[in-house]
Amino acid sequence: MPATVSFTVPSAEGPLPVTVSYARVGRGEPLLLLHGIGHHRQAWDPVVDILAAERDVIAVDLPGFGVSPALPDGLAYDLPTTAAVFGAFCEALELDRPHVAGNSLGGLLALELGREKLVRSVTALSPAGFWSEAERRYAFGVLVAMRQISRRLPLPLVERLARTAAGRTALTSTIYARPGRRSPEAVVAETLALAQATGFDQTLRAGTAVRFTDDLPGIPVTVGWGARDWLLVRRQGVRAKQVIPAARLVRLPGCGHCPMNDDPALVARVILDGSR
Repeated sequence: MPATVSFTVPSAEGPLPVTVSYARVGRGEPLLLLHGIGHHRQAWDPVVDILAAERDVIAVDLPGFGVSPALPDGLAYDLPTTAAVFGAFCEALELDRPHVAGNSLGGLLALELGREKLVRSVTALSPAGFWSEAERRYAFGVLVAMRQISRRLPLPLVERLARTAAGRTALTSTIYARPGRRSPEAVVAETLALAQATGFDQTLRAGTAVRFTDDLPGIPVTVGWGARDWLLVRRQGVRAKQVIPAARLVRLPGCGHCPMNDDPALVARVILDGSR
């Protein structure tokens, strides 16, 4: 069952309250799971049970996404603030330098937590921040279009589309290589999550100038990239390897931008190997 935790984060105006929703299952070393922009923690559902056999898995809704409230005024949706949020989150849950895995925006945040030495290992699946300017503009344009469509579609139409494989393809083929595998209920829920994400616009604006350019010495890093990722194309994985030379770069055959749904067994194995 989901839970919430509240804590304070420093700001120029003094400590400000933040609340984060999360779900926790399993036992073993702690593993934090971070989703992408416009998504929610349920993006990890296909792999959670596999991971929970070996790890204490904590899947979170990022602030302003899923059912986590937006950040209060005075806190920006930038990398330093988000790192501070999850540093405080881990302290509140008494997580001592957990492993972390993230997808897309979550992959970028996972790398930032590694840069800040707040985690034991990092697995980043199609992480943001290794794009060229043209690639960033393309990705942001696609994301804005997806957001606009999700907000305009009436719920009964989304539910009707989600009942068929063709409809699920129309709604989610941008992020999944195998959208027909996603359940109708999951497709409806993530379409609503995208439409209702209060942190979407500010997060996208904060990402305009983001480039990840730092090595992570002393932190085991795995970078996985879907061979059929059409949002953040796979050559960005080569750039990630150039920035972090010791990183393990793993190709994910048959997977799209959110590979957890496309090949759960493969993705779980990559995460577990990276956290060993």
